[in-house]
Amino acid sequence: MPVPKQRRTKSKRNQRRSHHALKAKFPGNCSNCGQPALPHHLCENCGHYKGRQVVDVLAKLEKKEKKNKEKELEEQTQEAKAPDLKDLSKS
Repeated sequence: MPVPKQRRTKSKRNQRRSHHALKAKFPGNCSNCGQPALPHHLCENCGHYKGRQVVDVLAKLEKKEKKNKEKELEEQTQEAKAPDLKDLSKS
C-alpha cells in the first residue's frame, strides 16, 4: 500500500527555520584604551592584545595622522587614570 504524501505548509517550514537567524556579535572593550574590540582580536585603535602591545599603530600613519592619533591616545589614557571627583568628595 502506498504511503500518503505529507503536506508541507509555510507554517511548518517557517517554524523549522526559526533557529536559522544569525546572532549579532557583541564587541567587548579593549583593556588598554576602552574602545570596542572583538573578543580574541587585537584592538584596531591602539594595537594591544591581552594587555600588551602587539602592533605599532602609529608606525603605519603619516605625520599629521600620527600627531592626531598620539593626542587621542594620550587623552584616553589620562581619562582612564584620572580619579572621579565624586569618589574624592565622599572620603
